[in-house]
Amino acid sequence: MKPSTVPSTLDVDDIRSHFPALRGGTAFFDSPGGTQTPTSVAAAIGEALLAPLANRGLVTQAERNATSIVEACRSALGDFLNVPSQTVVFGRSATALTFDLSRAISRTWKAGDEVVVTRLDHNSNVQPWLIAAERTGVNVRWVDFDPATGELSTDAVREQLSESTRLVAVTAASNVLGTMPDIPRIAEAVHGVGALLYVDGVHYAAHALVDVPALGADFFVCSPYKFLGPHCAAVTMRSDLLGQLQPDKLATSPNTDPERYELGTLPYELMAGTTAAVDFIAAIGGPEGTRRERLVRAVEAIDEHETDLREVIETGFAAFGDLTVHSRAARRSPTLFVSVAGGRDQELARFLASRDINAPASHFYAIEASRRLGLGDGGALRVGLAPYNTRDDADRLLNATADFLASRRP
Repeated sequence: MKPSTVPSTLDVDDIRSHFPALRGGTAFFDSPGGTQTPTSVAAAIGEALLAPLANRGLVTQAERNATSIVEACRSALGDFLNVPSQTVVFGRSATALTFDLSRAISRTWKAGDEVVVTRLDHNSNVQPWLIAAERTGVNVRWVDFDPATGELSTDAVREQLSESTRLVAVTAASNVLGTMPDIPRIAEAVHGVGALLYVDGVHYAAHALVDVPALGADFFVCSPYKFLGPHCAAVTMRSDLLGQLQPDKLATSPNTDPERYELGTLPYELMAGTTAAVDFIAAIGGPEGTRRERLVRAVEAIDEHETDLREVIETGFAAFGDLTVHSRAARRSPTLFVSVAGGRDQELARFLASRDINAPASHFYAIEASRRLGLGDGGALRVGLAPYNTRDDADRLLNATADFLASRRP
């Protein structure tokens, strides 16, 4: 990135120059499913694989390289999440990490206890808890959201809490509606009954400055491939919980934290790519200050840019009588869940793809949300923004949608 102070507006042209995938002319609105990758991330992965590499240690250069990669990744994610680096656990995916932790957390559950999940969440923050509840004989309570507004209120969560509540699982940002519940207030309510709060931050981390202590989350999981990195995930948890839980592990695996939670040899190349992704974002914030300070400035600039584009697209969609935008929460990510009259969501997605515009239609694993919105299991079209999207991308999307709707009217 060019060294500069953070601009009043994002230098999108400079950002785009680092993404070879954009050279083909496709407008990517599928970032909620995974962003495109900058060259520095790919280079870091390649360099890690091509340098001497072995299992971690301090004797050989190969061992030291692996150790350095792991330490650098934990440090980068620590800055990104604003947590101590030793609380960062690395894993294959948010789904895998949540399943692993659900087994460890539920070891002490007993019949009569309760776990709370929401209808707003991605299934990866629902199904692991349902399975753990069934295995342990624990009751499940559901938090609903308002389909008219897309809001999931703190009061709705509070109504499902009791002295028997052991854990509440909730998203920090819906991957379909973009809704951002008030996590700090939810955390206060959850901790008020002595329960734990497990927060799915996969979508949130791509669009908001993450400050896990300020959120009040006991557990927070995210996936670097949603914020310009490689396909992997990380979870952080309170330091005291890190030492208390007993995760499944091999007898010969380390008994140190956070290594106890990481199954087998770590993917060093992906960890190197994750560090590069965090550094790429930090560079947007200019050269001055610590990495955390640069991340704060970068996320502010990215948020302003993405919100402006979202509003352009929302205004355009509002003019189309055949579209319903279900993303209506007061605080939300730059993500729109849009259904087409007559159930033609997949048809519109294919039409857009024919114009080199990527905006797929699905329930995107938020199956309960899709059903609650009256969309069944088919879901709707999802339009998600990333730092590299432009006003031209937005205009292309709106023009192509107008052409599709006009061509389908009698």
